[in-house]
Amino acid sequence: MIAIVVLTHNRAHLLKRCVEDVLLRTSDGTEEIVIWNNASTDGTAEYLAGLADPRIRVVHHPTNIGTNAYRDAVALTSAPYIVEVDDDVIEAPYNWDATLLDAFRAIPNIGQLATDLKEDPNDAAYCYLRYAREHRDTWTPKEVEGFRILEGPTPGGCAMTSREAYERVGGFRQHKKLVFWHETEAYVRDLRKNGYRTAILEDLKVWHAGGKHYAEPTQAKLDFHVHRARVEGRKNVVKRAILRVPFAATLNQRHRWFAPPDDYAPPEFGRASDPP
Repeated sequence: MIAIVVLTHNRAHLLKRCVEDVLLRTSDGTEEIVIWNNASTDGTAEYLAGLADPRIRVVHHPTNIGTNAYRDAVALTSAPYIVEVDDDVIEAPYNWDATLLDAFRAIPNIGQLATDLKEDPNDAAYCYLRYAREHRDTWTPKEVEGFRILEGPTPGGCAMTSREAYERVGGFRQHKKLVFWHETEAYVRDLRKNGYRTAILEDLKVWHAGGKHYAEPTQAKLDFHVHRARVEGRKNVVKRAILRVPFAATLNQRHRWFAPPDDYAPPEFGRASDPP
């Protein structure tokens, strides 16, 4: 019924938590788990060699192709529902996959449904979600069939999609130049362009241990953020010019043509030390 895909690179201390406190807490509805090792050199391969769960399939790739591997990992699965889990998601409730599936099936025309995140001031993703909730009109709170959701763009830390929607929109893209990039962001845009809804399930929270407090960032990730800052900087210049036109800001808020300029500055977390 459910296939889970996880990518990992040189974060064995986080991957171990992800396997033991997330993947092995799934219900019988999860039939396939693909763990894609992107050329790790830190003991990841040795840890993966000791896993005995028959649902787990390990792929050792000779080079680090980053988040571009999601497309190849999904191609190894066949279940009608697909869950993308980051290797730094380190804790989830028992049978979390069944809860996510129940909500996904209940919400009409849903294309991607992500879990919410537990409060963690050291997690970069949680800090940004909190900022977006408090300062930006990013999500619309709703209750659908008894499930509380935040409808809008979804993060990819732990998120479910259907194979039907995945194949209809062309699946996860692969970047021609970047190793690490936000492939989920592109996938969500494709879903929404095709009329699917995307949302965060407020009733289900997982612990995401992201950012340099928990692990040293790779050069590929640093390169991506430099690239993204350059691109977003150019976009924000144009957005600010448009929003200075009379009534443009009001009309954009009503029709949501584009997201306003984002001046978010991530907090300083310090360096990675002992694993959690």
